[in-house]
Amino acid sequence: MSTPATPLPVTFRPTRTRVVLLGIGFALVAVLTLVSFLLTTFTVGDRITFIGTGLLGLGVLALLSRPKVVATPEGVTVVNLTTVRRLAWAQIVRVNLRPGDSWVHLDLSDGTSLPAMGIQTGFAKEKAISDARALNALVAEHGAARAAI
Repeated sequence: MSTPATPLPVTFRPTRTRVVLLGIGFALVAVLTLVSFLLTTFTVGDRITFIGTGLLGLGVLALLSRPKVVATPEGVTVVNLTTVRRLAWAQIVRVNLRPGDSWVHLDLSDGTSLPAMGIQTGFAKEKAISDARALNALVAEHGAARAAI
């Protein structure tokens, strides 16, 4: 068996997207907090509502920045917005990133497809393509090696 192209464990994550979303979220909290204290006509309840709205917005943006794909020697963990799914290497048949796709899709051995939002084309299309290729190489190496055992 040859040495892996990408050492394990490896995490694929849309870093630029995550930085932008969390930056906007923290800025939203800061601006709404500042505005709530600058407006002297606001009551305590108004201030709490403004700050709470900012925190709610930050929570939504943090949820949107959550996706990642983690490859370990045991398999792949796909973390999407609200779900986490662990897959053995043998369960993944192919990694797809077709033109026009927003993120990678994993074709699974049971005939279904699983979106892997941790590799997305958003702000860094070239990085998404290279990450998809790296994951595909890992699937080819580990999936074939495990199936032969």
